[in-house]
Amino acid sequence: MPNILACTDGSLYATSVYKHAAWASAKISASVHVLHMLNPHHEDPVKTDTSGHIGLGAKSQLLEEIVNLEAARAKVARKHGEAILEDATAQLEAAGIKEIIADQKHGRLSDSIENYERDADLVVIGKRGNHANFEKGHLGHNLERVVRSCQHPVLVSSREFTKMESFILAFDGGASSKKAVEYAANNPLLKGMKCRLLSVGKTNAALEADLEEAKQALIKAGYDTTAEVQSGEPDKVIAETVEKENIDLLVMGAYGHSHIRHLIVGSTTTAMIRIVKIPVLLFR
Repeated sequence: MPNILACTDGSLYATSVYKHAAWASAKISASVHVLHMLNPHHEDPVKTDTSGHIGLGAKSQLLEEIVNLEAARAKVARKHGEAILEDATAQLEAAGIKEIIADQKHGRLSDSIENYERDADLVVIGKRGNHANFEKGHLGHNLERVVRSCQHPVLVSSREFTKMESFILAFDGGASSKKAVEYAANNPLLKGMKCRLLSVGKTNAALEADLEEAKQALIKAGYDTTAEVQSGEPDKVIAETVEKENIDLLVMGAYGHSHIRHLIVGSTTTAMIRIVKIPVLLFR
C-alpha cells in the first residue's frame, strides 16, 4: 500500500498539510504517516550566569532548579507534540483516511527526513512553519534541506487547501522535469487534471523535441495537455502564468540544467515556492 509522509509542527500551515495529505491519499489510495519532530534547539534554554560570587550551596541549588525547569519544559513540549498529533489524526479521520500512523520523534526534521521518507511514496510539508518569518516572506528553515534530502516527490502545501483541477509543469528538458512527466503519466496523483507544459527561456531543437515528447506522453496518459515555450525569467513568467490562468498546482524539478537548477536560497525553485500562492510538487 502506498504511504504518504505528512510533516507537521502544528503551525498555521498544519491544517493545510493534513488536507493536502488527505487529498493525495484519496488519489493514490495511500496510508498517511504523520510525523512531528521534537527539536530541542527550537526551545530557548534557560540561561543564567553562575560565575559570580555565589556560595557553593546556593549555586548547587540553583543548578538543580535549572535542571528541573528544563525537564518540566521538555515534558510540556512532549505533551504539546502529542496534542498536535491527536489533532492531525482527528482531521485526517474526518477527511475519510482510515490508515493513519502518528509519530513523535526527537531531532531536527532536516537531519532526519532521510530515515522516514524511505518508506514514503510522497512527502507533504508546509511552505512555512512556526519559525518562519512571515513578515519577510521567508520559507520554513526546514523546507529547503528537506527537499534536497528527499528522493521521493515532495508536495509543498499552500496556506489554504483548494480543489485542484489544473497544473503547470515547468519543463526545462532536464532529468528532474522528465521525471515529473513520467510520474504524471504513470501515477494516479494528478490524473483528471488539465496540464500546461511550460518551458521558459531560450529554445533549441533538442528542447522542442523533448517538450513535444513530454506532451505526447501526457496526452497518451489521458491528460488534456498544452505545451509552449516562452521567453523571459522562469520565476517571473511562471508566476504570472499561474496567476493569469488560475492554475491550482505547480509541478517542477528541484534541479535541472537551466535556471531551475540549484535548490538554494535565491534559486528559481526557492523563488517559485515563495512567490506562488499555490501548492508546489517537486521532483529531484
